Amino acid sequence: MSQLIQRFDPAREYYFEEGCFINEISNSEHDPAVSIAQARVAPGKTTRWHRLHNTTERYVIVSGTGSVEVGDLAAQTVHAGDCVIIPPLVQQRITNIGSDDLVFLAICSPRFHLTNYEDMETSDSMSAADDDGGD
Repeated sequence: MSQLIQRFDPAREYYFEEGCFINEISNSEHDPAVSIAQARVAPGKTTRWHRLHNTTERYVIVSGTGSVEVGDLAAQTVHAGDCVIIPPLVQQRITNIGSDDLVFLAICSPRFHLTNYEDMETSDSMSAADDDGGD
């Protein structure tokens, strides 16, 4: 791995069918151990139930207020600075319960691959066999 500074570009944000906006900050074969994405959930919106195969995910809340549901845990209110740890295969979703956007970092190890994403609200997963999860 080489030294690298990856610049945040707001124009790279895209809507993900899970129900949030994503900006891939770092997701590359040059750093396969981890990926970092900024997620943004609009007020009153809830992401779809989903889980990740072979991937541990962490939500680090940057701003806003959310209600996170992870596995068998009761829903918990989360605020800036909180960290939610989600092991592989544990279902999860988050709701923005505030009046401003809920923004958090989704930090995955190993790095996120779309093929590891499973939508728990449909019979089909949203996996794309030809997607390697980043550049």
